[in-house]
Amino acid sequence: MRMLMPRYSDVELDDTALADLYRFPTGRRWVRATFISTVDGAAQGPDHKSGSLSGPADRRVLALLRALSDVVLVGATTARVEGYRPADIRPAFAPIRASLGLPPTPPIAIVTHSLDVPGPLLDDPRTIVLTSADTDPERRARLAERVDVVVAGRQWVDAAAAMTALEERGHTRILCEGGPTFFAFLARGGLIDDLCLTISPSLEAGFAPRIANGLELAEPARLELAMLLEDQGFLFTRYLVTR
Repeated sequence: MRMLMPRYSDVELDDTALADLYRFPTGRRWVRATFISTVDGAAQGPDHKSGSLSGPADRRVLALLRALSDVVLVGATTARVEGYRPADIRPAFAPIRASLGLPPTPPIAIVTHSLDVPGPLLDDPRTIVLTSADTDPERRARLAERVDVVVAGRQWVDAAAAMTALEERGHTRILCEGGPTFFAFLARGGLIDDLCLTISPSLEAGFAPRIANGLELAEPARLELAMLLEDQGFLFTRYLVTR
């Protein structure tokens, strides 16, 4: 993996150097989104999964972003489609995570109105279910016997309340892995601090969604390019959201 920006030098990055580039700010809550898309903007491959757009370097970066985070946040549809399980950490990144004083793995926080949570996530009692008051109370109670259930909002999940609930649990380094509708929901609420976007060297065409999809913003979010890396044709960008 070569660094193109900020130093514009052809430098190969080891794990420690890469972690320094992606390290979360300290002293405040920070919500980071990560996505992959094709050159023409498709956020899913032909199988309707983002993973089919990926490659070894992209999987390395995603694994590192998880290693640096307190919690992995995801919408329920994405969790079901992508087959989410409790997070694990690559052995190479374990020392980096330990140096931050973090537990061996981050929990998964899943946003759901249907309360349809993938079974493997229910096997980890640290899983956080973020839902709304209008959901079935009996089903919420059954889930609460196995995982941490948070009511954040009445008819739908209130994104700001959900972020506050995560922060109250000590999770200030929040990694959002989608999906596109949930990401748009967070962006409309002004809750995203940076975006780590991988551009896959491929064209998809068709009708795949963009990385932010379904909801319009009151006005376009302005982004500042903070980093650009390249590996085997994949571009790795990091954008800061300007306020």
